[in-house]
Amino acid sequence: MKLRPEMTGDALTRLKRARGQLNAVIEMMEDGQDCRAVLTQLAAVSKAIDRAGFKIIASGMRHCSTARDNGEQPEMTEEELEKLFLALA
Repeated sequence: MKLRPEMTGDALTRLKRARGQLNAVIEMMEDGQDCRAVLTQLAAVSKAIDRAGFKIIASGMRHCSTARDNGEQPEMTEEELEKLFLALA
């Protein structure tokens, strides 16, 4: 399934924010900051990336459900979407 702008808006925003957070984590490590602070920020980056992935899957599920409701063939099966979801979980 190709990603469309209407499917990725919120996920893309989350990923851009995570990119900024990751850059900050790298700087913290380079500056030799406290490991607790670094790991706290790294956990926040990881969570933001996971949430972006879940948003993309949720959008795909809605897109495929709408296609099915309109009598069209969805681009992905429920099994394919489930496999992607479980890859993130």
